[in-house]
Amino acid sequence: MNTEDLGPVFTSVVEATEEAIVNALVAAEDMTGRDDHVIKALPHDKLREILKKYGRLVEKK
Repeated sequence: MNTEDLGPVFTSVVEATEEAIVNALVAAEDMTGRDDHVIKALPHDKLREILKKYGRLVEKK
């Protein structure tokens, strides 16, 4: 593969990684770990607010 053909490949990798991160944030649940340390999931309304702020939220019409 020559260098000129790599641009779209890198763009696809970035987009797939971003989608995977957002999916993980949406799927996250509160959890309790060792020594009863509690980690709260990010509330979906806050996540939507952050994604919208940075132009990453695509809202369905």
